[in-house]
Amino acid sequence: MGRVTGSSIRLLIVDDHPVVRDGLTGMFTSAPDVEVVGQAGDGSEAVRLAQVLRPDVILMDLRMPGMDGVAAITELAGQGHAARVLVLTTYDTDSYVLPAIEAGATGYLLKDAPRDELLRAVRAAAGGQAVLAPTVAARLMSRLREPDGGPPGGPGHPGRDALGHPGWEPLSQRELEILELVASGTTNREAAARLFISEATVKTHLLHIYAKLGVNDRAAAVAEGYNRGMLKPR
Repeated sequence: MGRVTGSSIRLLIVDDHPVVRDGLTGMFTSAPDVEVVGQAGDGSEAVRLAQVLRPDVILMDLRMPGMDGVAAITELAGQGHAARVLVLTTYDTDSYVLPAIEAGATGYLLKDAPRDELLRAVRAAAGGQAVLAPTVAARLMSRLREPDGGPPGGPGHPGRDALGHPGWEPLSQRELEILELVASGTTNREAAARLFISEATVKTHLLHIYAKLGVNDRAAAVAEGYNRGMLKPR
């Protein structure tokens, strides 16, 4: 069941450092539209509390003892939990970013993000929008510059994409427009208004985008868009 429109965003904070959890709790408590419903010190506690507290958004650290963040995200996705997981970590390397997004994270932010950016990200995640820190988006983009990662059909890998995967079906111009809007944080309704099409048509295009990119949600579509060079960091 989704969040009731106009109600507070129920937030679960997951980090193995009590000082960090308390600091984030204090910060979000001051926001009138966010309610911190609980704290967890590791992934297994996060999964258990998510089942009980039913948060809308889970702010998830990655490096924790026991069950880490990626394992927790994977477990939550496997249980079909409706909460959006927003990663908040100090690490922006490929070995952290890609597994988290592939596991089902809605967004990926770094702990040096300003307070206002964190608040916007939680609100965007609650609305189902993908959120990527600029440096994370740039890192995904940098994969295109890897020595073995030429453009699709290029001399390095004929018939392969920038990650060396088998050739993929390109997006149509309309699909690319919608993917760009999604990457900028636009909702389906806003995208429909901008493109003068129905919201149902936007959803249909999104399903086609997911199928072509081999992903299951908006965050993964945006990440794959950066991976393949369809999107450019702003």
